[in-house]
Amino acid sequence: MSKIADARVTQSIPCFDQSALMRRDDLIKEICDAMLEMGWNPYQNDHEDANGQFEMNWDYTNCLQTADRHVFFKYMVKSLAEKHGLRATFMPKPFEKLTGNGCHAHVSLWQDKKNVFLDTGDKLGISKIAYNFLGGVMRLAQPLSSFFNPNINSYRRINAPSTTSGATWSPSSISYTGNNRTHMIRIPDAGRFELRLMDGSANPYLLQAGIIAAGIEGMNKRIDPGEPLMVNMYEKFTDYPNLEKLPNDIEEALSKLEDSKELKDAFGEKVIESYLKLKNKQIEDFSKEETFNKKSPITDWEKLNTLDC
Repeated sequence: MSKIADARVTQSIPCFDQSALMRRDDLIKEICDAMLEMGWNPYQNDHEDANGQFEMNWDYTNCLQTADRHVFFKYMVKSLAEKHGLRATFMPKPFEKLTGNGCHAHVSLWQDKKNVFLDTGDKLGISKIAYNFLGGVMRLAQPLSSFFNPNINSYRRINAPSTTSGATWSPSSISYTGNNRTHMIRIPDAGRFELRLMDGSANPYLLQAGIIAAGIEGMNKRIDPGEPLMVNMYEKFTDYPNLEKLPNDIEEALSKLEDSKELKDAFGEKVIESYLKLKNKQIEDFSKEETFNKKSPITDWEKLNTLDC
């Protein structure tokens, strides 16, 4: 049975618990020092909303280098954790009643040294191009979930019931807002937006490529995302029944991908076919042993196959 390594983290809301962070300082410091040495410029480490959950942030860079760093970061964290007698996981939802492991992307678009998403005259600080870009992301969010939330366990995080802390910090509807973490997309500051859909099991390269493909679609077709919703979506989602919802499970996400002409054009049909074949085999293997139900306990199959994702 999986359990939190630090038995002293028992609070219902442990976010930013400095004592919990200090008890893991030897590991966190070693990871952070490695990032400093590699020139990633890490700028924040904190204990997050779930017990035993940490967040580490480093400077942004171009999409390919970010994907490369993302891959190495996961390998490095797991390796160093083992060195300290621990097991690190990026599994989307390893514990039913705790906040899942997200993998949020902060997105901006640059031409030479100019951030073309920045518009200081806009009420949220982003340009028309940025609105079109995020409009494309919203338009393709359902099929993109197959890349961004690629495992059976991923859908315990999406549309999850309230956690011990009182919030899942994962989206349920396809919506955007200002500086508000209850939506799929938030605009925390001028010149960028945060996409909160992805989870810790996402392939870093498909993550970056999916955002780019959707953004290009949005810019080329000048997709209007509509007006932002300045509400707590966890509390007010019933007031917006016409909002499109995210897929309920991996099967639905794959079905949306199979029907997506836009992503087939962007990635090539052979890539999409190969991905669908791989994921359908995963579903077949799972179905031989388990039945998926969000209300049932996390299965042994999920732990065995996604704890080390």
